Amino acid sequence: MLYHKTYIIGDEKDWVVFIHGAGGSSSIWFQQIKAFRENFNLLLVDLRGHGKSKDFFEQYYNNEYTFESVSHDVLQVLDHLRIEKAHFVGVSLGTIIIRQIAEMAPNRIHSGVLCGAITRLDIRSRVLVQLGNWFKKLIPYMWLYSLFAWIIMPRSRHKKARHLFIQEAKKLYQKEFIRWFGLTKRLNPLLRFFKEKDTTIPFLYIMGDQDHMFLSAARSIVQLHKHSTLQVVTNCGHVCNVEQPNTFNRMAIKYLQNI
Repeated sequence: MLYHKTYIIGDEKDWVVFIHGAGGSSSIWFQQIKAFRENFNLLLVDLRGHGKSKDFFEQYYNNEYTFESVSHDVLQVLDHLRIEKAHFVGVSLGTIIIRQIAEMAPNRIHSGVLCGAITRLDIRSRVLVQLGNWFKKLIPYMWLYSLFAWIIMPRSRHKKARHLFIQEAKKLYQKEFIRWFGLTKRLNPLLRFFKEKDTTIPFLYIMGDQDHMFLSAARSIVQLHKHSTLQVVTNCGHVCNVEQPNTFNRMAIKYLQNI
């Protein structure tokens, strides 16, 4: 089972499940814990091969990684803890995991907060993904990951988030990174499906105004999906919860309390 940590303030309180992005770990949420635990029970998980789940990747080694299987890992933790339903908060690739869970088990999600959501790959990101799949076995994975982090978070004000993601990614195994990167081949058809199919689950997209690769796609999604809303954080890039934690916490908690 995935490594997980809980913060419980009462049986009557709603749960919030935090899902990190590829290359990260649950430590990406350290600036959210204090604020959120005042109102909610919290569950933080490290996805397979990441953080303190790093040493469990061998049990998956002979199985192909899919968004369905990675999402099932998370649901398995909820089952273990007997959490019937929860709010979900995700960042970057973690937002895709949440959206996948919404398809697989919609009855398990009260609502979702999607930070730096990946909802479409534009030409630039498709080229990057293709180049990455060509060279992922030829060059050290940290070169590739660092390049992607810099392209997605290029400005000086993004340095903190970029550095945090790179430091966490260093804890991955090369083979594990390759297996995760292999999921990018499935992204385009999956994201098209998510765009075309609305869900009755309420989602809040929190995006930075400097998230040059993904903000415009998030705007398109909320125009199509009547249960989705968008809030934009000024002077912020891809990882709002790290770059502007107080603003992110205020927006997210207010949204979850009003559901």
